[in-house]
Amino acid sequence: MAKPVSSTPPFAAFEWMIAWRYLRARRAEGGVSVMTWISLIGITLAVFALIATLAVRSGFRAEFVDTILGANAHVTVYNMATVDDNGVSQTGIANYTEMAESVAQVPGVTQVAPLVRGQVMANKGQANAGIEIFGIDAADLANIPRIANPETAEGDLADFEQGIAIGSGVAQALRVGLGDTIKIISPNGVKTAFGTSPRVNGYEVTYIFTAGRYDIDRTRAYLPLAEAQAFFNREGVADELEVMVEDPDNVDDLTVPLLSAAGDRGMIWTWRDASGSFLNALDIEDRVMFVILSILVLIAAMNIVSGLIMLVKNKGRDIGILRTMGLSEGSILRVFFICGAFTGIIGTAMGVILGCLFALYVDQIFAAVNYLSGGNAWDPSIRGIYFLPAKLQFGDVMSAIGLSLGLSFVVTIFPARRAARMNPVEALRYE
Repeated sequence: MAKPVSSTPPFAAFEWMIAWRYLRARRAEGGVSVMTWISLIGITLAVFALIATLAVRSGFRAEFVDTILGANAHVTVYNMATVDDNGVSQTGIANYTEMAESVAQVPGVTQVAPLVRGQVMANKGQANAGIEIFGIDAADLANIPRIANPETAEGDLADFEQGIAIGSGVAQALRVGLGDTIKIISPNGVKTAFGTSPRVNGYEVTYIFTAGRYDIDRTRAYLPLAEAQAFFNREGVADELEVMVEDPDNVDDLTVPLLSAAGDRGMIWTWRDASGSFLNALDIEDRVMFVILSILVLIAAMNIVSGLIMLVKNKGRDIGILRTMGLSEGSILRVFFICGAFTGIIGTAMGVILGCLFALYVDQIFAAVNYLSGGNAWDPSIRGIYFLPAKLQFGDVMSAIGLSLGLSFVVTIFPARRAARMNPVEALRYE
């Protein structure tokens, strides 16, 4: 009595050997080889596009948020408007020193700086620019990361009290440098019997900063707090308190304690309130782009189906012979599954390599594109930041790998099952 043939384990060595021979199509079967190469290139490009897009998306968001948190208050505390006996609306904070001390006691707050703000016209010769003045103490200004960064700034913050600090965009618009004197013109100046006359003061440029955001560098300037109070007729009063916190991402958790510390008239405005709509738009765009690029990966993976169908058709005689030799349907299915999955794996690996290289060398690539386009590839007045950022994150790379391999494996199953269910008698009848 013959012994029963023991079943082979899944993905045995002979299954890999047969699949490898089928992938190395002969010249007479060049159609299969061409479809394999098309599938491979398609998946490579799709995965590359997905990883590159995710990296740029993460980098843009990180850079945008960093410029917000590095040059602006995490929380702005101000007073609710009241009307005095003369019918004039008052919003200033007269007891700003006491309020600042109270707010600074809130756990999680790292810095509180009284501010005076006003919009003015800056002038140098025939050049004019509308700017916003921030009146702040020198010690508080030194704690604003994007403003006090010596690597991107010109001048010394130690000289801030002797003049004015302006953004690099303002300096460019007025065509001034360190040591030049600019005029600051405010329409709400000195009150006289004939009305209010504009106030004009001249200040020496002692510091030029680059915050990394076009709108900030183009419109912002800083004056010492006492000088700003005198210039805007705010003696002894601050317009608001600029509050920095340890964890800006969870700034909403400090809303109630900050309101309590600010007093009955206190109001707050967080950085999420100011930029939340833009960040939400970025999130929606991210999800839409991921779906669109996922469809691109799916289309590339569908080429595997075409290649496998052609391979199954060309190898019908081989399938019939292998079945008559004793190979099970499972073995045939795994052979053709390996053929398709191998294409997906190689294409995914190549796409990951290209995508990671793009993220790592995005500055050099962008510089070349910018040069070839005549310097107009990136407009900071529209984008807000000065360069194309890319941030390679492990989660994004794994998402791209999982999506590509998952789709490649799934679409491979259907033609592989068709090959496994082929009747060996029908396959050999016309051979």
